[in-house]
Amino acid sequence: MSTSRWAVEPIGYVRNSAQHVPRSAVCDFEGVESEIEILEELSPALDGIEDFSHIIVLYWMHRLEDLSGPLKVHPAGLKDLPLVGLFATRSPRRPNPIGLTMVRLLSRQDNRLRVARLDALDGSPVIDIKPYFPTDPANPRLPDWARRWYR
Repeated sequence: MSTSRWAVEPIGYVRNSAQHVPRSAVCDFEGVESEIEILEELSPALDGIEDFSHIIVLYWMHRLEDLSGPLKVHPAGLKDLPLVGLFATRSPRRPNPIGLTMVRLLSRQDNRLRVARLDALDGSPVIDIKPYFPTDPANPRLPDWARRWYR
């Protein structure tokens, strides 16, 4: 692995009631609404975002203390699911603790975005926001274990 470092500065912060990582973020963030507070000086960069129904949020999983771990895991820690490579899962234990989630944009008020189902903890630094375009396949291919687990 390269020894070079990259500098990433937050563009804002997540505000919500989530204080710990649930066992299954896919399910446990279902009813969570969050506010993303963008730095005041970056507020003009949000102009037009309210015209999109969904946005993609990249954030730093700032509460992870120990990032080390195995390179093969059982998805969601469930032993009845197959042992797969870390990059075939959405485990938070990654070489770089970057979270990425597509969320529904509920509203914008000045430098604040209200969103649904953001699987980030309160205080998480937001590192980028992008509008969602329907370019992803409608019916992506998934392994059998992923289809069973996601249901």
